Formats: sequence, C-alpha cells, structure tokens
Amino acid sequence: MKTPNGSNILKSEDDVWRFHGGIKLPGHKAMSTQRPISRMQPSQRYSIPLNQHKGAEGEIIVCVGERVRKGQMLAKPHGLISAAIHAPVSGQVVEIAAHRFPHPSALPGTCIVIENDFQNEWIKRAAVADDYINMSSHDLRAVVRDAGIVGLGGASFPTAVKQTEVGVNTLILNGVECEPYISCDDMLMREHADEIIKGAQITAHIIKAKHCIVAIEDNKPEAIAAVTRAVQQSGSDNIVVQTVPTIYPSGGERQLIKIITGKEVPVNGLPSDIDVLCHNVATCYAIYKAVYEAEPLISRIVTVTGRGVNAPQNLEVSIGTPINECIEHCGGYKKEAKALIMGGPMMGLTLDTDQLPIIKSSNCLLISAGVDITLPSSEYHMPCIRCGNCVDVCPANLLPQQLYWFAASNQYDRAVEYNLFDCIECGCCAYVCPSKIPLVQYYRHAKSDIWEQERERKKADIARERHERRLERLEKQKQERDARLKKKREALAKNRVQRDTEMDKKKALIAEALARVNEKKSKHSIKARNTENLTPEQQRKIKEADARREQMKQQGK
Repeated sequence: MKTPNGSNILKSEDDVWRFHGGIKLPGHKAMSTQRPISRMQPSQRYSIPLNQHKGAEGEIIVCVGERVRKGQMLAKPHGLISAAIHAPVSGQVVEIAAHRFPHPSALPGTCIVIENDFQNEWIKRAAVADDYINMSSHDLRAVVRDAGIVGLGGASFPTAVKQTEVGVNTLILNGVECEPYISCDDMLMREHADEIIKGAQITAHIIKAKHCIVAIEDNKPEAIAAVTRAVQQSGSDNIVVQTVPTIYPSGGERQLIKIITGKEVPVNGLPSDIDVLCHNVATCYAIYKAVYEAEPLISRIVTVTGRGVNAPQNLEVSIGTPINECIEHCGGYKKEAKALIMGGPMMGLTLDTDQLPIIKSSNCLLISAGVDITLPSSEYHMPCIRCGNCVDVCPANLLPQQLYWFAASNQYDRAVEYNLFDCIECGCCAYVCPSKIPLVQYYRHAKSDIWEQERERKKADIARERHERRLERLEKQKQERDARLKKKREALAKNRVQRDTEMDKKKALIAEALARVNEKKSKHSIKARNTENLTPEQQRKIKEADARREQMKQQGK
C-alpha cells in the first residue's frame, strides 16, 4: 500500500530478519476477541500498591483520612528510576498499609487503599494536546513522568527514563503480543489505532526519532488494517507498519529489534546502544492520553481469558480493582477452572488467590482449565538427556542445559559465565524439554540467589566501609589527641626552660648582691682591722663619723 506521498505503509514479512530459536505455539486469541473492549463497573475499594514498576517505590504524599480526587497523585517519583501513582477514583484514603499484590515474591507491599465515593470527581486538568509540538523534550518527558506511565507490555520500566536518549534513529512500536492467549494489545489497536499513532508521534518528537515502525504479528489482520488506516490518515511519511511472523517470543524487545533491524542488542547493553527505542503500543496510547487528555495512567486494558472463565473478553480496568471482580464481570469461573495466571501461560505469574488488585503490569488474567498451554512446574522430573532441544529453541542463543546444571548445583559463578542474565525467561526451553524439567524456575531461583548474594555483599561492603571509616576516625582522633598532648608537653617544657632561665637569672642577681654585701662586709672588716693601728684621736673621729652615718640612716628610715 502507498500513501499519497509514495511512502510505504505496509511491509511484508519478507522484509524482516529472523532471530535464533523460538517456537510455534497454538493460538487462542480468538477466544477473547469476539467482543469489543468493555468498561469495568466501579468498585467499592481500590488497593493501589506502590511497587508497580521497576526501580524505587514512589514517595507517598497523601495521608489516611484525606479525600482525593480522580487522577490525583498519591505518590511522587522517588529517584531517577521510579514512577508516580495516582488515584483511579475520587474518595477517601482509608488505609496505608502492607497488603499482598501480584508479585513473584508473594510478599506484601505498601498499598494505598481508597474508599470510592462514586462521585467521579476529577482533579483540575490542562491538556497539552497539539501544542506538544512546541514543547521541549525535557518538558514532555516531565509530563510522561508525572503521569506515572510505565512499559505496559509487562516489563513496567518507567517510560520517561527510556526517553532520555535524544536523537535515536528508529522508534519501534511493539504490537506483536506473542503470548498465545493475550489479546489486549490486539483489541487496543483495533479500537484506538488513531490514538496509538498520535502517541507514537509524541514519542518520536521527544526522542527526535527519524523513523517509526509499528510491528504487528501476521495473526492480527484487523489490527494491521486499523493501524494502517490510522497511519494513512495521520499524513506522516516516516511511520510504517511492519508485519512479523507469528513465532514465540517475537514480542521480546531484543528479539523484535533483531527482526526489524537485523541488529543485535549488545550483551549487557541497551537498545539505545544501537540507536533504537522500543515502546509497547499500549504505552503509546497512555502517552496520548497524558498529553491530549491530561489523564495519568490510572487504567489499562486487561485480557480475561482461558477455558476456565465463562465469558472471555478484554476489559478497561482501573488500577487497584480487585481481580475477583474482573472475573465476575466476565461471567465468573467455570467448574473446571484449575489455575489463575496473571500474564500468559509461558511467562505469567501463577496466583494463589484472586483477592489481589490489578496493577500496571496486569495485561492478562488467564483462568486455566487443565488443557491450556502450561510449563512444567513439578520438582519431580526426569533427568536431562542432553537432547539439545532447548538449545535449538532458545531465542537468546544460550545453552540452557548448562545453565540448568550450574543453577541446580549452585555454581552461580559458572552460570553467570554462561550469560544467565541474558535469559529472558520465555519458557521455550521448558516447553520443548522431554524430561519436563522446569528450567525457567531453576533460572529464576539462581537469579534470585545471585541478587540476594549481591545485596548481602553490598550490605557487607557497607558494614566493612563503616567499620574502616570508624577505625580511621578513631585513629585520626588518637593522632589528634597525641598531637595535642605533644604540643602541650612541648609548651610545658618550653615554660619550664623559661622558668629555669629566669630562676638562673634571679640566682645570678642574688649571688651578685650577696657578693657585693660580702665585699662590703669584708671592706668593713678590713677597715676595722686597720683602725687598730691609728692614733686615739683618729679612732675617735672615725667612731664619730660612723655614729653620724648610723644616725642619718635611722633618720632616713
């Protein structure tokens, strides 16, 4: 297809590359795409966790008892990698406490609980709309950051942080959605393609991208047609729609970049290292709503599907809505329902209860009936037979059987040498394993242990540094004390020398005075001895002179 200006709008699968491995899974998307997206009815209570994204939790800026309005910020970003949290409804904050929420650790986290007043009162909003074209990248990123937008494909990485790279050549919109049951992005592209393309244009303006490619799997013809029409109507000549083959996990960021550009993201590197930025289509839709409607990320599209639910469909759900209410909206559980999975069967998180809230990364609720695609989960499995099937299907081009041996034997250093952290946990290896080894669980366990060891090492390093600083501080204090004592001793010694010198001078003066006295006395004695040889008259005159001197002395006193 061609636009009026001659640009290519739809590119065929012949124009793409291939990544190593991958598997062809049976598709079950039609199960949840027979109905349009429906809006969930309001709930009585909403539990909004702070930990809904990668990075640091937000800093709470409300208190218990405070009345909040819809769209009001409840927690502001804290640090570089963080995201804001907003109120999905108007009402009263009734609790700020630890509650369980969907997380691999199954541990409780801080949640802000809001009692809905059903008034739907919004905060004051001022949309940017088309004026964004005159805004700087920095100011637009601030809009995205304050809206609390994160990657809605499942990674939940704060979007504004990814957009800090300005001057990126290629922007890729990920509409692949390769998990076999999830269809939220498919339905979003069908019904909101115009908004997605506008969100892509906003993102391209922020990062100054030269090209934008919307990647969609070939099993989504309605979405391809809708997005193609939206691109044509936008009049943009730098956006193309690229169909990709339906191979799992082509929706992985690194795999999709390889498919579209033929380039490999470096080990321990980022897409920006090869001049690429990748966003999910739902993320671009959220960016559109933030800029054109001044609406923060307070809701998302969630696929409720599986053979264990009565009416599979896609819902627009407010963040914090209880999962059990979503399932009730879809007709409730069937009798044969066996498991509840948040996400797809390959990479999803199995939940032990539905009394948990919808969060920003909740793209799907899969209610399994025992015949759905499942990965091996039992710890009782057959030994590895070194068949090599896992190596053939690994999209990260790793050696899964080696990683399994190292992870199982706690040889984590060797596992890291074999690039354990390049594993995207897609589950392809476990899916094809004839011994039914839960390989992904071993990798996750190894990663968790390594992260825990790293945290403990950092704690130990901090403790050691604190101890060393304390020893340095004590040594410095000792040196300062010794220096003061030395200075004091030197001052005392100097004073002693001065006192001795002064004393010596005084003694010398006293000695001189005594010498003079003794000399006078000796003179008098000599004089007395000499008077013996004088005549009586001379002696009489001397005595009279001595008497007069004595009389004068007495008068002088």
